[in-house]
Amino acid sequence: MAISKPVIGLCGGIGAGKSLVAAQLERLGCLVIDSDRLNHEVLRRPEVVRTLVSWWGPEVADPVGGPDRGRIAKIVFGDAEQKRRLESLVYPLIAELREDMMRAGIEDPAVKAIILDSPLLFESNLDSLCDKIVFVEASEARRLRRLQRTRNWDLAQLRKREQWQGPLAHKRSRSDFVVNNEGSPELLQPQVVDILERITLR
Repeated sequence: MAISKPVIGLCGGIGAGKSLVAAQLERLGCLVIDSDRLNHEVLRRPEVVRTLVSWWGPEVADPVGGPDRGRIAKIVFGDAEQKRRLESLVYPLIAELREDMMRAGIEDPAVKAIILDSPLLFESNLDSLCDKIVFVEASEARRLRRLQRTRNWDLAQLRKREQWQGPLAHKRSRSDFVVNNEGSPELLQPQVVDILERITLR
């Protein structure tokens, strides 16, 4: 796919605030492609749920036939082989949706840039699609407070999930820009505006 608009990748630790940065970029005229949202969309497909039930039993479906995300998470985050199995099923479907969205964004004159918001930007080699990468930085203590509030996680849960991702220092070193998200959204916004202007006015 020929890219004629900047593609900006977002990365950072769990709970760092990538979604908040993405929302601000969306308000500034960017098209945000959220990998987690695409994953949820793909998991809801009846044919995907049927496959998961054939693998892991009826308990991975909820009472209305959708995916039971909690049970699925327990399976895949406790077994690397099952995690790879799930990824081999859903990643190609997510890639199709992503490509369709990117094509639409490229053709839409109102879109300033395309944002790839993915917790596994480097791990999934999505960085190869990006012109620039923005690292969203927040301390572990700050991230834990957010996750306690939004997901009821403790420190052990945060660290267990992060062990499936690459080191944050490595991601930061490979990024072109760093956004500090230790404070309020009001402190975040000027940083996001400045970075987007520097990328789009290059």
